[in-house]
Amino acid sequence: MDLGEGLRKAIARLKGATVIDAKAIREFNKELQRALISADVEVELVFAFTKRIEDAALRSDMPQGVSTKDYITSLVYEELTKLMGKSYEPEIVPKKILLAGIYGSGKTTTAAKLAKFYQDRGLGVGLICCDVSRPAAYEQLETLAKQANAAFFGMKGEKDVARIVREGVAALRGKKVIICDSGGRSGMDEELIMELKSINREFMPDERLLVINADIGQAAGRQAREFDKA
Repeated sequence: MDLGEGLRKAIARLKGATVIDAKAIREFNKELQRALISADVEVELVFAFTKRIEDAALRSDMPQGVSTKDYITSLVYEELTKLMGKSYEPEIVPKKILLAGIYGSGKTTTAAKLAKFYQDRGLGVGLICCDVSRPAAYEQLETLAKQANAAFFGMKGEKDVARIVREGVAALRGKKVIICDSGGRSGMDEELIMELKSINREFMPDERLLVINADIGQAAGRQAREFDKA
């Protein structure tokens, strides 16, 4: 059972309850907890999430004109939005974007998708290849840039990422959006941290986006914290 199905099942059971009292709310919260934990959400986040729902649902000053069931359902939606975050809506403005992530996370294809997104909306895009460790990274991004109708800059064989960024930004000066595709590793290590810091200093991005596989569960939080520290 996936997360969506688990949440729908819990809400359906709540709406089918005859009486909504403290016991019913706590039983509802247990179902929410099972659904979230089964989806590999961090336990601390799950309990904080359900505690907020329980505290709000047991308040004596419930909004007038709204049934308890509808109120609790809206609470779940609001808290889920806070927990998961709002959807990302890219601003259609000139900017520099730095993509980071470990091996296999999809940085390069994400760079190409972003390039096409901005190109289709009338902003000229340039892609910089700063992945100096993965074989064929240069060729892959160059090919994807052509498919997205975006400009491409890379320095095949060059290992100095700061130099690549510096010369890339100069070469792509006429582009409204410049996207830098950084290298990855199997995990965070000192070499990757130093590389990202060097790119960040030289590139001075307006946005830093961490690309993560959608199926890694709790590891996403740890990975995000590690990259944030870097």
